[in-house]
Amino acid sequence: MTRPLLATTEQSDPRYRRIDRLPTEEIARLMNAADSTVPAAVAEAVPAIAAAIEDIAARMRQGGRLLYVGAGTSGRLAVLDASECPPTFGTDPEVVRGIIAGGAEALVRSVEGAEDDGEAGAAAIREAGAGPLDSVVGLSASGRAPFVLAAVAQARRLGALTVGLSCNRGVPLSEAAEHAVEVVVGPEVVAGSTRLKAGTAQKLVLNMISTISMIKCGRTFGNYMVEVSASNSKLVDRAARIVGEIAGTDVATARGVLAAAGHEVKTAVVMIARDLDADAARLLLAAYDGRLDTVLDARVP
Repeated sequence: MTRPLLATTEQSDPRYRRIDRLPTEEIARLMNAADSTVPAAVAEAVPAIAAAIEDIAARMRQGGRLLYVGAGTSGRLAVLDASECPPTFGTDPEVVRGIIAGGAEALVRSVEGAEDDGEAGAAAIREAGAGPLDSVVGLSASGRAPFVLAAVAQARRLGALTVGLSCNRGVPLSEAAEHAVEVVVGPEVVAGSTRLKAGTAQKLVLNMISTISMIKCGRTFGNYMVEVSASNSKLVDRAARIVGEIAGTDVATARGVLAAAGHEVKTAVVMIARDLDADAARLLLAAYDGRLDTVLDARVP
């Protein structure tokens, strides 16, 4: 019986065989040089990434959700990216969700066998209520994690859009998903530790998926975070600067209007741009599906 080829992410790179005997600074430079190759690997996958995002955003505009599914490092990255969406883009926590094999406990410690439990992966997707408007992104550096493969297969049976993000070519995850995103980063500095280059590559792709999807759904204005949740003094300052820059007013004025708007950036901008009170500004935004660009471009009385 022929053994399957060892995934490149699991191979040992001979350049690093004696790394434990090197000075600290030299190890750091080697790691930095290795990490610098990741963006080029991501760049090669941009056409596949963009095609997946187009389909994801189309479903999200219709009310669909974005579900990330992963195990180990991939699962932790999934939860991290999902958790950043509410404060950054003002989404409900259910709109972008991260599902990790082994559940919440696996965020801080390894849960033995969780990655290999395919039935648990399928069950997680069923429990999430995935359907035709949803998008499920399976993450596995090796492209072979049974939990992720089963989750993607279940999502596809339920009619959800499926994306497989891996760091190897021609893997089962790519075959299981409608969109295959393969970011081939090669062997790690520490053999098999896919929290390194592979983890960095996956985080870069997740940054693209969530951010561009939100841009396509109108949750930014240009490159401004207009859905930012101003929940602390730093974010209030940031929100006031954003309001001032978009509306063309000073920060002090922007801060006052922002407070009157309940710290809602888009509402504050419309209040200034259209000389409205907060309630009228909210109604106008609602009439244009919450899109600030459309409100500011529209001819309104």
